[in-house]
Amino acid sequence: MKLKTFLTTATLAVGLSAAGLPAALAHGGAQPKHGGIVQAASDLSFELVSVAEGAAIYVEDHGKPMTPAGMSGKLTVLTGSQRSEAELAAAGDRLLAKGVKLASGAKVVATLSTADKKAITVRFTVK
Repeated sequence: MKLKTFLTTATLAVGLSAAGLPAALAHGGAQPKHGGIVQAASDLSFELVSVAEGAAIYVEDHGKPMTPAGMSGKLTVLTGSQRSEAELAAAGDRLLAKGVKLASGAKVVATLSTADKKAITVRFTVK
């Protein structure tokens, strides 16, 4: 009886995985809400968005917007052999890095510190 239950569960898991459902269900999905790129780290979702001032990161906790009060960090942008960095600071409902440009193909690393000093690293690739 246990083998039958195991095989049924395994078959269901493989079927759902093939349909792409687990990725869509994790933490409310990975759909950008601000036109950016979404990545998950430390049970949070981070959306990197190009803005006039530079780059912004919006934070969500299980699909709900989270105000990044008390968060800070650094954004590093690698475009080919060029490297640029900017401080990330809370600016209303997002973290803002002024003076950086997000070019297609750039690799971006956000090194963040939460209000309770927890370190989080998030990696993005600009499309």
